[in-house]
Amino acid sequence: MAEPKKTKRPTPEACKKTVFLVLGWLFFALGVIGAFLPVMPTTLFMIMALWAFANGSEELHNWLYTHPRFGPALQHWDQHRVIPLHAKIAAIGGMGISLIYVVVFSDAPTLAVFAATAFIAVGAVYVLSRPSQVPQKVSQPES
Repeated sequence: MAEPKKTKRPTPEACKKTVFLVLGWLFFALGVIGAFLPVMPTTLFMIMALWAFANGSEELHNWLYTHPRFGPALQHWDQHRVIPLHAKIAAIGGMGISLIYVVVFSDAPTLAVFAATAFIAVGAVYVLSRPSQVPQKVSQPES
């Protein structure tokens, strides 16, 4: 009788990288969908994809970071924490619509409405507190 084959188990590191790669591609796909649907954020999902790829594949991280369409926004976020004005408008608009829905159309308990309002307010303050443009370099006068 032949001995059963021993299969190699994946290492925890390999499993971790696989999970991050799957997450990276999922976030990337959602970001691409967001590029075509105004109700879904693009940059947020691309930032999450970049994070996941950074933990799963340096090659994919570099590819996304230097991507001609998505790379500049990711670089601006990474280097200066910039949220462009159009993204701020979309984010605040989405938060406002969500809050109106919760307040007007849902039967959510009062505590849940207050909690949602507080979370949305914190998110809105954060979004609005980020710069909308990459800072311009200030040139020093020559002496």
